[in-house]
Amino acid sequence: MAKKECLTTNRNMRDLLPKVLGQIGALHQDRPDLVVAAWPEIIGEKLAPMTQAVGFERGVLTIKVRNSTLYSLLSQHERGRLLKCLREKFPSIEIKNISFRVG
Repeated sequence: MAKKECLTTNRNMRDLLPKVLGQIGALHQDRPDLVVAAWPEIIGEKLAPMTQAVGFERGVLTIKVRNSTLYSLLSQHERGRLLKCLREKFPSIEIKNISFRVG
């Protein structure tokens, strides 16, 4: 009898796994705070103190930067690389753009 229960449990786990993985993916999509919290890791330790992720809405991550020179560097030269890093880290979340703001 114990053997039969084991087989039933294995089948149930196999049936439940796709559903559980889907729920985990949905949690990440409903958690924009995870994208915001990952920003210091994405930007790196040298630039992290000079930037702050302030929001993630409709696929756009908004970043506040300290000065216009950093704004120019990030928006013109680093945006593509940073987007690529974010998309690799969060493949289940649609990340459309990064919006930099001086402030």
